[in-house]
Amino acid sequence: MKNLNSRRDFIKTSALVTGGILAPAFIVPGAYAAPANELKLAVIGCGGRGTGAVFQAFATGHPIKLVAMADAFEDRMESSYKAIFDKHGADKVDVPKEKRFVGFDGYKKAIAEADVVILAAPPGFRPSHFEEAVNQGKQIFAEKPMATDAAGIRKVLAAAEVAKAKKLNVVVGLQRHYQNNYREVMKRIHNGDLGEIVSGQVYWNDGGVWVRERKPEQTEMEYQMRNWYYFNWLCGDHIVEQHVHNIDIANWAKNSYPVKAEGTGGRAVRTGKDHGEIFDHHVLTFTYADGSVIHSECRHFPGAANRVDETFQGTKGRVFLSAGNHGVMTDWKGNPIYTHDRENQPNPYQQEHDELWATLVKGEYKFADAENAAKSTMTAIMGRYATYSGKVLTWDEALNGTVDLFPDTLAWDAMPKILPEADGYYPHAIPGKSKVV
Repeated sequence: MKNLNSRRDFIKTSALVTGGILAPAFIVPGAYAAPANELKLAVIGCGGRGTGAVFQAFATGHPIKLVAMADAFEDRMESSYKAIFDKHGADKVDVPKEKRFVGFDGYKKAIAEADVVILAAPPGFRPSHFEEAVNQGKQIFAEKPMATDAAGIRKVLAAAEVAKAKKLNVVVGLQRHYQNNYREVMKRIHNGDLGEIVSGQVYWNDGGVWVRERKPEQTEMEYQMRNWYYFNWLCGDHIVEQHVHNIDIANWAKNSYPVKAEGTGGRAVRTGKDHGEIFDHHVLTFTYADGSVIHSECRHFPGAANRVDETFQGTKGRVFLSAGNHGVMTDWKGNPIYTHDRENQPNPYQQEHDELWATLVKGEYKFADAENAAKSTMTAIMGRYATYSGKVLTWDEALNGTVDLFPDTLAWDAMPKILPEADGYYPHAIPGKSKVV
């Protein structure tokens, strides 16, 4: 697999996303024929994020109708359908029972009904769902991350090339790319206001997320699907599912992807049977081709100090960023270079939909987020490989890894590849002993 880590490769293949420095070159009027009336929407994965993305699509004010839904679980889909229909009614929602597809293969049928698809199932399904949407020629909003292992990333990268050839718009929910403080700061970084970026620190430290209790009637497949955050084939660990946001910002600041990763992690606090196989902390350094190093840190420790932000140091100064609209750049004497106005800023979760749907109703081609999103996801996966193994891993070693986490068979009575041991605990990686690639 070709190594794409240089500044030149990054700019060619990923900075064309919205907020990137070459975005206007992707505007191709008439790339596809916009429907004369309503754009037909399907949502794949009807949890909170998928449901929320439908609400955000409708909030754009464009002529959109939800025409199909798909989820592995009927109860989750029906709950989502009720919430959407109760708010928007028949004017925006036309999803009769026969267009609400339940099960592992329902996504194919739902995608076929629509012009535009929202992909919001657990991340382990993203590669196959994205590939199918591209093959069917649909416009796409996909939630992050794009995969949970290198095998999935390779599938996404291949489909991303097809999407570009077909001029299919793809927006991915790395919403900081659609947030004004990040856009303004990155524009200045890329213009050289901080000189060369030589180091940085990126964080997602918080108290963790939900746990869903095992029920006696559940098969192992259903239990893992319901409790998907704690299994790598579905989630990728929280370094991939959450911390990918911050790691992506490091790649954006550097205009490249790291050439190696090293670090450690483990299970210090979150150690129960219901916590599956994932770690509760990861601490890493990512090294880029120019020798610069980014410190990466994420943890789920209830009661500990929280921190979710990014800082970078350049030869001329430094910058602090956060999702709270912070954007403060100073030189090394403390003199201001840029301070972002935090007031009256648009919601980036809404902004990504506003920009996507405005493009779609015009029949334009503007967004190609998939490749960068896949490579930033791969950066996070490489980080997990490094913390799980305790080894120093290169980009090529990680991307070419042959371990495929996805089950051989998807069925409620089929077995995932990770199973509990006799005591009910799931095996987990041990740094220095585990082989992950």
